[in-house]
Parts: sequence; structure tokens; C-alpha cells
Amino acid sequence: MNKIKIAIADDYAIFRDGLKVGLHQDQNMEVVVEAGNGDELLERLEGNAVDVILMDLRMPGMDGMEATRQVRKKFEQTKIIAVTLHDEDNFIVHLMEIGASAYLLKDANPGEIREAIYAVHLNGYYFNDLVNKALLKKLITKGNFKPAFKQKIELSERELEVLQLICDEKTAIEIGSEIFLSPRSVEGIKQRLIDKIGVRNTAGLVLFAVKNGLI
Repeated sequence: MNKIKIAIADDYAIFRDGLKVGLHQDQNMEVVVEAGNGDELLERLEGNAVDVILMDLRMPGMDGMEATRQVRKKFEQTKIIAVTLHDEDNFIVHLMEIGASAYLLKDANPGEIREAIYAVHLNGYYFNDLVNKALLKKLITKGNFKPAFKQKIELSERELEVLQLICDEKTAIEIGSEIFLSPRSVEGIKQRLIDKIGVRNTAGLVLFAVKNGLI
């Protein structure tokens, strides 16, 4: 496979260096961009194709939350993994809603960080126990967080089938093979789901499925 090109946005150089050491153990990953805040990140992304961003939340200048919003607008195919000290539910759910594909704490071991990178690169999202617990508290129970999903959504049997397989972490190729469609047709259904439900990415589709008891 082609190397997964990675950007690291964190205002502590020593943390960026530590991440690079862990990532360089995998020959399929390459750090191509480093930035100390959101402004630097957006500037450096202009000249570099990046697959996955490891994003801190609290940075001087443009913070990680605003940088996540801007990246989703300008670089739609780039996946974002929040890597932060904050484990509060409202941070987790908010970041996932505005476009992050995974949420990790800074004490995550290098193996989990690499696992998350592979997952978001191949499937569009990575849900660990931290995210699952936040969803249970805020989406399934009647918490004060209200996701901006469209109401009265009617999905066809085929759309439901594809959504279930997306939640099973299947790739477009694997889904197509299972339900006898081309990967391009699967991607078309996936985009239709995103448009119908009113989310930004694959992680949003999974949030919708969890909230509505589809998985």
C-alpha cells in the first residue's frame, strides 16, 4: 500500500517528536507536515497532500476545534484524529460532530495511535471506549447535547444495508463484494446517506446509527 501521509498539529515540539518516533516504527506511515497551531497547519497543508491529521485541541492562535472545522471545509478527504488531554464528554462528542474521525487521549500507547490511523484511513472512523461511553451518555440518554441530525429520515432497504455494513467497519470494496455492487455504487449510496442524514463523514453516519438503535 502507499504510505499514509500524516500531519501533526501540536504546540509542544517534544510531543510531536514523541509521536514521530512511534509512527516511524511503521513503514506504511510517513509524517510530512508539522505545525504548532491551526494557522500553521492550514498554511502547510496547501502544499502537501495529507491523509490523516493528529490534532491537539488547545493551541495558541487557531485552536484544534476551529482548525478541524477549517480542514473539513478545505480538505474534505483528509481525516482528523483528535489527540488531547481533555476527556470530557462534551469535547469528545463535539469534535466528532464537527468532523473528527477519532478521539484519543495523549497517554494512548503508540499501538493504539497507529491502529486509529489505519482505521480512519481505511474506514473513515475509529471508535474506542472513550468515544463509545460519551455517545452512550450524550446520544442514547437524554443529555443536554443535541446532535444536528435531520428529522424524519426515511432510508431504503439498500441504504440501511450499506449503513449496517459501514458500522461493521467494512470498506467500499468489501461492502460491494457482499451485496453485489461496484465500489463506486457503494460510495454513491454512502454519499446519499451523508446527504440525507445531514452529517459530515462516515463517523457521523455511525453516530446516527447508534442514536437510532440501528447497531
